[in-house]
Amino acid sequence: MKVEVKFLTGLLAITALILFAGCAGETGETKDVSLTDNVKNVNATQSGEVVKIGVAAMISPKQTLNVYQELVDYIGEKLGKKTQLVQRATYDEMNNLVKNKEVAAAFVCSGPYVSGHDEFGMEIVAVPQMYGQTVYYSYIIVPKDSNVTSFEQLRGMKFAFTDPKSNTGAMVPRYMLSKMNETPDTFFKEYIFTGSHDNSIEAVSKKMVDGAAVDHLIWEYINKRTPEATSGTKIISKLGPYAIPPFVTHPDTEPALKQKLRSILLDMHNDEKGKKILAQIEIEKFVVIDDSAYASVREMSIWEKSQKK
Repeated sequence: MKVEVKFLTGLLAITALILFAGCAGETGETKDVSLTDNVKNVNATQSGEVVKIGVAAMISPKQTLNVYQELVDYIGEKLGKKTQLVQRATYDEMNNLVKNKEVAAAFVCSGPYVSGHDEFGMEIVAVPQMYGQTVYYSYIIVPKDSNVTSFEQLRGMKFAFTDPKSNTGAMVPRYMLSKMNETPDTFFKEYIFTGSHDNSIEAVSKKMVDGAAVDHLIWEYINKRTPEATSGTKIISKLGPYAIPPFVTHPDTEPALKQKLRSILLDMHNDEKGKKILAQIEIEKFVVIDDSAYASVREMSIWEKSQKK
């Protein structure tokens, strides 16, 4: 059975701005901080101490800048320090930056958080509350005119995952396959890794693949703000819920900085400017949740590790 595994690059960027979805602009002198020329940093060239904030590749590089830069700038303003947005192409690379304390904190996916917590004690600073909840789901989507109405009917077809370590974009559907006594290799004719949820949505819309697993918050945000980007897709399954992707730090981060970061986020919805930024990305507020909320994600992570032994 032929299996194609690759990262897609160069897919057209959609206009939705997502943090889990946001909107941001670039001002001042810029400097590359990403693996691509599309992602710029506003503050890195200024003098003084720089607080680096990492962003995992849940969405494509250019869109990541649009989504996170305004929030990162806001954190810097409240800290009274320069901030630098740091992006990497894969979830593993971002986890390594947190592990090696090369970033002060980072936005990561739920799966990599569980891995990081279990490996080196990665800590939750805060999580976004959206639509009254701190959970999200995995949507299985197919082209709008597809005859496929269930995940099981995707057997022998071409499927898109996001990042191999993504919870909703990879681990959830792999775990679902395991319950069917299948693997991606045995179930799909081909499968690819698009690198981000927006790329997977576009791959389905353009019929590059027959189906994909994506973060429901990202699909819903795009569907609300730029429905033409999702109009070529339809949802056939909703899997979950799972604890929402957190903002994290290393356990050895300076306690004072850790507390300042947490306080800034937890109070953001009470600040006029902060409230405006949150409203743009449809986050009601940031809250603190316990690691135990990620039990279902950890169960899948433990299962995956057992398959590699």
